Amino acid sequence: MRVVVYSTRAYDRESLTAANAAGRHELVFIGAALDATTAVAATGAQAVCAFVNDRLDAPTLQALHAVGVRFVALRCAGFNHVDLAAAAALGIAVGRVPEYSPHAVAEHTAALVLTLNRKIHRAHNRVREGNFALEGLLGFDLHGRTVGVIGTGRIGACFARIMVGFGCRVLARDLQPDAGCEALGVRYVELDELLAHSDIVSLHCPLTPQTRHLIGAEALAHMKRGAMLINTGRGALIDTRAVIRALKSGHLGSLGLDVYEEEADLFFRDLSDEVIRDDVFARLLTFPNVVVTGHQAFFTADALAAIAHTTLDNLDGFEAEGHARHPVSIEHTA
Repeated sequence: MRVVVYSTRAYDRESLTAANAAGRHELVFIGAALDATTAVAATGAQAVCAFVNDRLDAPTLQALHAVGVRFVALRCAGFNHVDLAAAAALGIAVGRVPEYSPHAVAEHTAALVLTLNRKIHRAHNRVREGNFALEGLLGFDLHGRTVGVIGTGRIGACFARIMVGFGCRVLARDLQPDAGCEALGVRYVELDELLAHSDIVSLHCPLTPQTRHLIGAEALAHMKRGAMLINTGRGALIDTRAVIRALKSGHLGSLGLDVYEEEADLFFRDLSDEVIRDDVFARLLTFPNVVVTGHQAFFTADALAAIAHTTLDNLDGFEAEGHARHPVSIEHTA
């Protein structure tokens, strides 16, 4: 089956080519992101492979349908960027990678916590300049602190286990509590209680209409003064402007982000020779107590291999059976 792979980087080509070693599918790699204007590149293909910031709205899906595409293989877990109703109406099946390496994202989340707490980013820059002063680098013991985990799916549960290992008290919020977390002593509470008592709040829930801007002005007001906020889930889980106001006032102690709600125009590209045109994002970068990484939490060799194998499995399933082995449809948003 001919498959056009959008938003390709060298590591995508390597991992997907390795997973397709038997040559079952004809993979055509292009660097351009998928949207209504680039869908024509899929002419003659039965499927496309898209990433987290590709645009799969109704106009794009209609353009894909017009050139013969009948399957979208997402090489990511999230599907909030797909108009699933439009896909269903057009008869386009959609598959995703429901899990790849929860450890990759959970461990990166812990790295952000440690970096912000112990000011590793600032200490690194100081030492390189010959400054070995410790003023301004004071952190706190994680042991005994309270960590709030919002969303205890595979990634959130893995992060909760890591924090329990540090000796933290872990509070969690999820509509479906995880028995394994509870066995470790994780206590499930309402969101307001979690925010009010947590020294660190970490977001691991999916982005839905109900969770968009889950952390906005009201939620931030409920958080402990000086608390740390981490988001390695989806960018729009937080209201960035509200978070900036909380940072400016000092109410929010520190912020770690691997995702950003307007990241599609920024992440996965080298913009080092350009001016950042997003004023909100540029403002975030001015805070010494903010650490931002460019959606790299998933980026381990183990995760890339798992993503590639599951993506190929979905392609195999569609070719053989007419549907993905790991499908996603409009029912998932209900």
